[in-house]
Amino acid sequence: MPKLQSTKNLDFISRPRRNRKSASIRDLTQETWLSPKNFVMPLFLTEKNGAKEPILSLPGQFRYGPDLLIEKAREVLALGIPGIALFPKIPDHLKDPMGRESANPDGLLPRTVRSLKKSLPELTVITDVAMDPYSSDGHDGILSEGKILNDETLSVLGQMALVQARAGTDYVAPSDMMDGRVAYIRAILDQGGFSDVGIISYSAKYASCFYGPFRDALDSTPKTGDKKSYQMNPANRREALREICLDQEEGADLILIKPALSYLDIISLAKEVCDVPVAAYNVSGEYAMIKAASEKGWLNEKAAVLETLLSIKRAGADVIFTYWAMDAARWLAEQ
Repeated sequence: MPKLQSTKNLDFISRPRRNRKSASIRDLTQETWLSPKNFVMPLFLTEKNGAKEPILSLPGQFRYGPDLLIEKAREVLALGIPGIALFPKIPDHLKDPMGRESANPDGLLPRTVRSLKKSLPELTVITDVAMDPYSSDGHDGILSEGKILNDETLSVLGQMALVQARAGTDYVAPSDMMDGRVAYIRAILDQGGFSDVGIISYSAKYASCFYGPFRDALDSTPKTGDKKSYQMNPANRREALREICLDQEEGADLILIKPALSYLDIISLAKEVCDVPVAAYNVSGEYAMIKAASEKGWLNEKAAVLETLLSIKRAGADVIFTYWAMDAARWLAEQ
């Protein structure tokens, strides 16, 4: 074993470990903190009252009937989480190539929003604006001869957003990635007298493999082809900057990055350039991976989740959409 050189005469000016020597000092110098107030809980909605349908690829997550969803939202609020994001599973017989059910004012989603705002007026309700739950083709836009029609899709998205605004939603959240949809929706809402309804835009939504369990939950997998002509190429960073800046210029009140974990650099980039809050979606595949590993005993779920959420916050996310919102709120209260 080599002889160690004496260190008694060394003069270390900087010793970073001083700021880590005790729990109280580590708390004092911690740069990033998690809070339930920054979480949004995604919730899945199904038609039948009293329903609580397990989603096999999302262990611990369910599709709730409208009555049970309101009770679930009440639990969310009680944990200090201010908002939910709603995703409806639409019966197949109501789907068509134009997604017409999305503009039905008495449809599943607007009915539920009205009930939520009546029962829990303090709850922030965020509603998804995209065709895929309503489309018989499973795409986020109108499909014609194998191509997605961008401009024609905007009218469907605009009417969908208007119906949701009339029902009382706080934010519409276009997740479709059509060009120009933020400006179009903003104009439709303003003309309809809903200038106070915000837009959370999925500005950089990548064509990711991590959406599978979500599509299981809504039965919204494309019947043909894929979504690569409108969702972003995972290899691209500068393109995300362009999308983010365009959406902010068009009137987005928050911009959202999806997925989160493989795109922490994009979250950080958005935080640097945006004047509006930045949200990130900790998506279904990310949830399922940690769930599967923890069920095998390979990871400690609580530790893995809190570290994961902390990394998303540290990257720059002001708001985190996560299926762990309720669990994380309970774990944080225990600390």
